[in-house]
Amino acid sequence: MAAPKKGRRSPGGQGRPGRTLVLIVIAMVALVGGMFASGTSTPRLGIDLAGGTSFTLQARNQPGKPNAINETNMKTAAGIMERRVNGLGVSEAEVQTQGTNHIVVNIPKGTDAKQARQQVGTTAQLGFRPVLTATTGAKTPSATPSPSASSGKKDDGKKGDDKKDGEKAEGKPSATPSASNTTQGRAVTSALKKGPSGTPSASGSPSAKPSDSASPQPSTGGDQIPAALQKQLADLDCSTPQARSQASEKAANAKPTDQVVSCKEDGTQKYALGPVAVEGTDVKDASAVFEAQSGQGWIVQMDFTGAGGKKFADVTGKLAAKPQPQNQFAIVLDGQTISAPSVSKAIPGGQATISGGFDQKSAGDLANMLSYGALPLSFKIADETTVTAALGGEQLQAGLIAGAIGLALVVVYLVAYYRGLALVALASLAVSAILTYTIMTLLGPAIGFALNLPAVCGAIVAIGITADSFIVYFERIRDEIREGRTLRPAVERGWPRARRTILVSDFVSFLAAFVLFIVTVGKVKGFAFTLGLTTLLDIVVVFLFTKPLMTLLARRKFFASGHPWSGLDPKRLGAKPPLRRRRTTAPTETKEA
Repeated sequence: MAAPKKGRRSPGGQGRPGRTLVLIVIAMVALVGGMFASGTSTPRLGIDLAGGTSFTLQARNQPGKPNAINETNMKTAAGIMERRVNGLGVSEAEVQTQGTNHIVVNIPKGTDAKQARQQVGTTAQLGFRPVLTATTGAKTPSATPSPSASSGKKDDGKKGDDKKDGEKAEGKPSATPSASNTTQGRAVTSALKKGPSGTPSASGSPSAKPSDSASPQPSTGGDQIPAALQKQLADLDCSTPQARSQASEKAANAKPTDQVVSCKEDGTQKYALGPVAVEGTDVKDASAVFEAQSGQGWIVQMDFTGAGGKKFADVTGKLAAKPQPQNQFAIVLDGQTISAPSVSKAIPGGQATISGGFDQKSAGDLANMLSYGALPLSFKIADETTVTAALGGEQLQAGLIAGAIGLALVVVYLVAYYRGLALVALASLAVSAILTYTIMTLLGPAIGFALNLPAVCGAIVAIGITADSFIVYFERIRDEIREGRTLRPAVERGWPRARRTILVSDFVSFLAAFVLFIVTVGKVKGFAFTLGLTTLLDIVVVFLFTKPLMTLLARRKFFASGHPWSGLDPKRLGAKPPLRRRRTTAPTETKEA
């Protein structure tokens, strides 16, 4: 009784193979159910198989940077674009330079082309600028109607003086109660207040007095706003998307040391901003997080570099000592003000938070662009076309035919050489195919995995790897039978030796796939990913299906008796009774005597 008990406690629980088989069947049912529950029953195809969208972006010269368009900057921009697009969950996107000033981006079908277009075309030049003053987003002359006149166009003769007075009268009312101003500003950590309640001194300070509100200049001395900047702010109109786009482009092309005017992204406010105090290159990482406790909803958390954290702490410390709205700083992305939070104290630690009005998509997009850096160049979309999958479909058909022929040859070989054991191999191949197909299908919506032609090649190569594992195990069993053992002990004794060989072989294949995935780009990654996935599944199938199934079949008379069609016939294998066979029969003869 000791030997059977020890067998039941063998590694992997192979003494109870039925439980192991039930486990893998449950896993397959769960994967298939999850596949249909997700609403898709086919893997997501790459651009070479399903078609997609192709963007051609042209680099543009930037003011003050006549030699910015060069090979280094183009390669850097292409790398950032690829990381941004893949950061959206779009795998198998192709980004490559073309000529001296073009980048071609190919995105598979099923991807949000509009979202991808914004990601690849956005420069993502981030800067933290101190707010000099702020007012409503409409153009100042149209926002200062006279009580006695219904239209400002009738007083053309007073255009010069009335406009200037109107600017001063309009520049402050929005900052006086700071309702429209600070409610749009997002909190940056606990030191950044939102709304008048966060800065009570601002709403009750001299900024609320008529004499002070008549001027858009800071209420504290020393920071006089130039007249030219005041005129730019008054002339700036943020009420339409076209006007905001023009203003953003102009601000984005300005030098970091320049004072600029900028629109808020929703057009409700416009700002006069000082030089860049902290640059976007000082942001080390950014992520979108849902903040449930504070009720802020989706926020973007930023981590600064060591130098960036020191700059940020110094700037926020200086701004905290100023009145509203000079205690605000604007977070400017590509010339557009995303947020203008107010500061109550210095913010050390190298971390900050952008919040307010984000949903999951907008927060993720912003974090994605900030994480992967700003493009060294600005681009415009020169061409956008739809890519067909005609050529890829023909190649896929040829590849599938080749794979079917190879599989058929493997089956013929297994049946001719292993006979009954071929059923075990074919059943294992079927289980491996089901697991591979369902997992690839689920990975499409989960991580954006797209099946392209190289990936299909990787799956075809995996047929040979999986069949090789079965052959190693079968040959170990047959070797044990040649030594004179019966099938049941041969199955158990042959397993440790076969297991070691299978693990070493699969480790080498997985290591090759891993290295290939790391060092390559583009479509070759699909081949490496599929090869690595199928290699791992080979281990799962051999351990959880092939070995338990062989344990059960060894208890069946057809295989245990060594039927000629079982593939385990001792006579066919040339088995010779060894000395240990005589030892096993000796106790039986003694008992009978």
